[in-house]
Amino acid sequence: MMLTKLAVCALAATLLAAAAGCEKKPATPPAPGGAGASGGKHDGHDHGAGGHVIALESATIGQWTVKATRDEGKIVAGGEAPIDVTLTPAAGAGKVAAVRFWIGAADAKGSVKAKAEIEDPKHPGTWHTHAEVPSPLPAGSRLWVEIEDDKGAVHTGSFDLKM
Repeated sequence: MMLTKLAVCALAATLLAAAAGCEKKPATPPAPGGAGASGGKHDGHDHGAGGHVIALESATIGQWTVKATRDEGKIVAGGEAPIDVTLTPAAGAGKVAAVRFWIGAADAKGSVKAKAEIEDPKHPGTWHTHAEVPSPLPAGSRLWVEIEDDKGAVHTGSFDLKM
């Protein structure tokens, strides 16, 4: 009887220790300057080799000026690419309801649209996700950004991946 109680206690302690080890650790805050700044970690990962990001370009999508960056490194078919976009609204712009990214062609055929999230509440205009890279990667593939406003209107633009 005593041996059974010891075994149950040992098993319970082991399970509790294992569960504690699976806790989600808080993300390390981004480097000064917010997401897209050179260096730093976020979302539990380091920005590419040496912590560098590649500024893709800036574009107007709907009523927002959008700056896009991706982590340094090769875009590989079947892999993923950590992407950040910073949205700056024009005067009178509606609120952003959702932001989605995909890599590939404009029609998203063969791609997976990834819903982005605000990574740091201190920077509510910066959206982040890991976009899946389609395999095969279509010729002329770009980063596509889709912004849905609070009225349901969808605005789409694209960026050269600088591969």
